[in-house]
Amino acid sequence: MWGSDKHKKADISQFGGKTTIIAQDAQITGDMRFTGAVQIDGRVIGNIEADEGLVRVSEHGYVEGVIRAPHVLINGQVTGDVHALEHLELDAKARISGDLHYRFMEMVMGAQISGQLNYLDEATAQLPLDQDLLAVPDNS
Repeated sequence: MWGSDKHKKADISQFGGKTTIIAQDAQITGDMRFTGAVQIDGRVIGNIEADEGLVRVSEHGYVEGVIRAPHVLINGQVTGDVHALEHLELDAKARISGDLHYRFMEMVMGAQISGQLNYLDEATAQLPLDQDLLAVPDNS
């Protein structure tokens, strides 16, 4: 009802066979690019980019870098900008130091953001992942 089918939340179970889990004691240094889902229980020092899919930063997870994906769920710590081209969900233990770019956002009481909130309209959300969403137009 009310178009709720159009904006269903993504869940990690949707990506059976295409899900990567970074364990709590693991650390990855370097950029990641993938299709599917990734759950970060450990540390990632680098940018994370998903063509299609979901990035989940669990309560114990830590990311230092830019996250860019259609669906992003955060309940851990992120130092860097987050670009959720469809849906962004911030749980109670989310701690973000960076700007948030989102099309739809849910935020639970207790989540903390140190940065700007930037709504993406439908046209902006359709930009290719490689394009810089923060580029300033040249008006010369």
